[in-house]
Amino acid sequence: MRNGDFRRYWSSAILNGFGSYISGLALPLCAVLLLKASPAQMGMMGAAAALPFALLALPAGVFLDRNRKLPILLTSKAIQATALASIPLAWWLGLLTVEWMYAVSFITGACAVVGGGAEQVFLTNMIGRDKLTDAQSKFTATDSIARLVAPGFAGLLIQWLTAPYAVLLNAFGFLVSIRLLRKLKANDPKPPPSNKHPLRDIHDGILFIWRQPLLRALAWASGCWHLLFYGFVALHVIFATRELGMSAGMLGAAQMVGGVGVLASSLLLKPLTRRYGATGAMLVGMGLCTVAYIVTPLIPANLFGYPLASATLCAAMSFFLDCGVMLFLLPYTTLRQQVTPDAYLGRMMSTMRFLTGAIAPLGALAGGYLGEHFSIRTGLACVAAGAIVLMIVLALSPPVRQKS
Repeated sequence: MRNGDFRRYWSSAILNGFGSYISGLALPLCAVLLLKASPAQMGMMGAAAALPFALLALPAGVFLDRNRKLPILLTSKAIQATALASIPLAWWLGLLTVEWMYAVSFITGACAVVGGGAEQVFLTNMIGRDKLTDAQSKFTATDSIARLVAPGFAGLLIQWLTAPYAVLLNAFGFLVSIRLLRKLKANDPKPPPSNKHPLRDIHDGILFIWRQPLLRALAWASGCWHLLFYGFVALHVIFATRELGMSAGMLGAAQMVGGVGVLASSLLLKPLTRRYGATGAMLVGMGLCTVAYIVTPLIPANLFGYPLASATLCAAMSFFLDCGVMLFLLPYTTLRQQVTPDAYLGRMMSTMRFLTGAIAPLGALAGGYLGEHFSIRTGLACVAAGAIVLMIVLALSPPVRQKS
């Protein structure tokens, strides 16, 4: 591994992480505050972001295994920058609609499927599997700083200048990231040509996961987890703004507390993995997410007669959720790459993304439907119930218990 290459890659990851946290708050606020989106429309927006996992993940795996990764990564970032920049442009021209937000969500989701897969394979090839855990810990530590700073900055920026300006800042960040990544000199050879039909490669990738008990268990568990997570995300911003009366600045501050949770996960990951194994750390992460899912719909609009107290409790749940998400996803990512040979890395990642992400749009749609036809709190309560069941079933799964 070239130290200069890793530093550039790491700098790009920091920049993208900062930007993603800004747009993660700015995009839903564009829909909720500017376009007055309903719970069902927020569910549709979440589904549009997740739909590419169902449509593109399998062919993307074959594409990644047959092509160099860095050009794919650079192209995906350029497309994301263009899609995000279209939001402020459409707003200034008076053309921005909820349907426009659906399209941008779908395009950025598609780039996450293809470019995100290329990024993971490229990193694995650049540093080697034996250094993945250390690299992930470094990424998590710096990501926690972005998580601490970016949402608060985004909240203030949105209140002062409106949400489209915050989105534009993220688009600019992608352009800087492209400039950094173009200077990488890491070995990125083109894989040898394959005589197999693409459908045969897709079949082999699915069969590889099916025959690997741990990957099979991780696939269904992550699929259910994403179903619940997307249902929660579809309702969370609209719950915070309309049920709890939180402003953009308060939401940004709450997400900054979530950044402390990301930092905590970077400190907890190694000791938890040493003591309980990677699957044990995953279960701890899932447990923290479940706590956040349970408590959030129980938060009253005026806790102890003070709206600020409700916002503070919501921020505390951001801590548990963000810490739990990282403790679940990082061991999950490391485990699946450790048991997969190089020849299957691209197909494994994309097939796992398909298997885990194909039902994620249903989670967003279901959350939006429950929020629209019953109540937002009811939708969030259903997510909590599902998380409890999932955690119990996963903890009793033989491959997970054996790996621990």
